[in-house]
This record gives sequence, C-alpha cells and structure tokens, in this order.
Amino acid sequence: MKLLVAGADRVDAGKTTFSTGLLAYADATGFKPRAGNDYWFDHDDYELAVEEGRLYGKDAKRLAAASAESVAPEAINPLHRLWRPSTGDGTGLVGASHREFVLDRVGSDESAAFVVNADADVPDSAREHLPLADATVVDSLPAFNDVMSDRHASALAAVRDRIRERDRAVVESYGDVAVPVEDVPFDAVAVVDPQRARVYDGDRYRKARSVVGGTARDGQLEESTSDVVDYCDPKATVALPALASDERGDPDVVADAYEVAYDALVSTALR
Repeated sequence: MKLLVAGADRVDAGKTTFSTGLLAYADATGFKPRAGNDYWFDHDDYELAVEEGRLYGKDAKRLAAASAESVAPEAINPLHRLWRPSTGDGTGLVGASHREFVLDRVGSDESAAFVVNADADVPDSAREHLPLADATVVDSLPAFNDVMSDRHASALAAVRDRIRERDRAVVESYGDVAVPVEDVPFDAVAVVDPQRARVYDGDRYRKARSVVGGTARDGQLEESTSDVVDYCDPKATVALPALASDERGDPDVVADAYEVAYDALVSTALR
C-alpha cells in the first residue's frame, strides 16, 4: 500500500503532522523525497544537523522517527536544499525572488554529494562541517539543469525503488507540489489543508495530473496540487481537529485524533 500526502498551499498545511500520525496508524515507513530548510528561518534545525556533518530538516527527522523501521532522515530524503533569504532584486538561479538557493545534498548514503550555487553566500558553518571542497559548483540554470538531470534524477530513482519495495509506505510531498517522485503507483492520496483532509483515489489523481500542465519551478515543470484536484473529486472530505504542539509531536496521539481521516484514506487505497 502506497499512500501520498500532499498539500494544497505552499505554506505549512500540516502535511508532516498528518504523515507522522498516518505512519503510526498504518505501521508504515515514511519518505520525503525532496525537502529543504532556510538558514535564517530554520536556523536551529540547520545548526543541529550541520554540526554533525549532515544536512537534513525537521520534517525528514520527524518522519524517520515515526517510521515502522529504523531509518535515518537522509535515507528517506535523498534531496535536501538549503536556502537563505535574498535581499536582491533578481529571481536568482532557480527563479525565487525572496530566497536564494545555497546548496543541495544529493543522495542518501556515503555516496551523497553536494551541489553549490556559485553566487550564493554559503554559511561559514556549512563550509566548516560539510564536505564542500569536492562539491559541484553551478553558475547558471542550464548548468544546474544538467546536474539535476543526472545526479538529482538518479537519487530520486533510487528512493522511488525503495518506496516501491515497501509493503506500506507513506510519501510526503513538499510545498504544494502534486507528486514529489515519479513512477510510484499510489493507491490513495490525502490532500491536507488546515482543518481538513481530502481523500482521492490514486488512479483518478494520477489521471487528473496527466491533463494538467506544469509550472516552472526550480528549473523543472511541476504540477501544483490545487490544479490537479480541480480535475478529480474526493472520495471523502474529513475535518481535522486542532492539536496542541505536544500532541502534534506524538504520532500515536495524532493517529487517534485523525483516525477518521486515516480510515477513509486506507479504505480508499484497499478498494
């Protein structure tokens, strides 16, 4: 059973809280193929990881901790991007006007590599703790696209294979991107917004995505969740109760609170 959790808004929609509870409910392994954090806004999370010579974010850490099997954050999140706020007037290497792409970690194990933006202000702590001396440096979008078509694509293909091998997998998307990894036969999809979850049949969601044109993001064309769900009707819409911060941090508590939504999602997957 392969379940996708997507969000309909680029801001925090509650995907990770929903996913950790679903992992506890379904006794599954979590994956977040693509993720990122901001040197300024997520500074504590960045520092905790980089001081260990690693680069990952709190979402992957929470998913790894809630998974049925013992996995490291990097193992379920092969692509992690570090951003920092941009003070310039341009849109930068990957077309974002408000933030600057600094570097990517590509890969999940000892073969993981780093890709650095030549024009970025790389934090001193990253240069001190991460193996950036051998990093690939890119200075243009075409050069970055070449790297992504090789290294990033290979990393995503590897995590796709690991997802497909699992009997029970929960895959969390990023931002409002409809599908974070290609060629995974999702049985059901939960689209999470504040206060609700909409449940979709996996085949219908996949067909709806096929008729939607992508939007240029990070040098690629990606379909937004809101565009995809315009072309398919949910099997169920379930209200999600508000949870306190300590409740959100306990996957078993979330599993109990969101049980109705999880029942609808798994029932749709098993039809």
